[in-house]
Amino acid sequence: MKKTLEYNRELLAKVKPAMSYCGENYEEWKIEARKKLSELLGLDKLSLVDTDLDIEYETELEDSIEIRFTYQSEEGYRVPAHFFVPKGVKNPPLMICLQGHTTGMHISFGRPKHEGDAEDLKGGDRDFSVRALKEGFATIAFEQRSMGEVYIRDGRMCFLASTTSLLLGRTTIGERVWDVMRLIDVIEKHFADKVNINKICLMGNSGGGTATAYTAALEDRIALAMPSCAMCTYKDSIGAMFHCACNYVPDIVNWFDMNDLLSMAFPKSYIQINGKEDPIFPLEGAKEVFSKGKKVYEENGCGEKCVMIIGKGGHRFFADDAWPIVHKLLG
Repeated sequence: MKKTLEYNRELLAKVKPAMSYCGENYEEWKIEARKKLSELLGLDKLSLVDTDLDIEYETELEDSIEIRFTYQSEEGYRVPAHFFVPKGVKNPPLMICLQGHTTGMHISFGRPKHEGDAEDLKGGDRDFSVRALKEGFATIAFEQRSMGEVYIRDGRMCFLASTTSLLLGRTTIGERVWDVMRLIDVIEKHFADKVNINKICLMGNSGGGTATAYTAALEDRIALAMPSCAMCTYKDSIGAMFHCACNYVPDIVNWFDMNDLLSMAFPKSYIQINGKEDPIFPLEGAKEVFSKGKKVYEENGCGEKCVMIIGKGGHRFFADDAWPIVHKLLG
């Protein structure tokens, strides 16, 4: 007698996504695919409101100006963020940094707050904002839904928040995508004099990489997307082993695989990063996603704008491998 999980995984392996890009009529496909993806993420359940920017403080640091602010992404829901503007750099590009399942955005700017934070920072290149500043970028780290300052610390990560979102016809991924989109609204309205709004970039590792991939599929104001340790076929990754509930989008495998997210991101520059030894986003599934997703870039003579980096390690970011490519693609 088959176990339920065994049976479901057999079904998953047989699925052929109904809207996967087939190499024809790309622009028409993209319009319809984005519409369907937005529906699956539950973005139709979210409403635009005034972002109501609140700057809490501004501090001068050795290498940058730090601005702590919050903004409203939905009625009654505020997102905390830290904005770092490098000193002596005119009109810098901007890197929006998304942490994965660490204790919060403070990891991005290298300030341990909780037990285990120092270990997260050690050897995983997770201090995204620190490195971005060194590379001449302005940078914003903000708190993703159910993480850091907006996480109820009950030991179950974002499980309850994510499953409650599903009851409402929403998804945590959709909410995180929405928050990035509304952050870009804030940047355009309030910070356009501090950054190059034509060079807004987005990066993240693990859960931050997942949010990066979905946002890049839908948001054209992003010039470069860099998802790390997140891109893999659904059947080989989140359908094959335990993952946090925030990774799951109901019904999505019947319509798309992750290569379609990459395809929808064209023509923005794209860097897919995977760890050679990452146990939860296996490399073969990651390579399959990249190979299929890159085809639209190649069809349009832009293959050089879509790059895969395979880091010599596991589930982490690889800064020294990634940043030279970022500069090359941004020009």
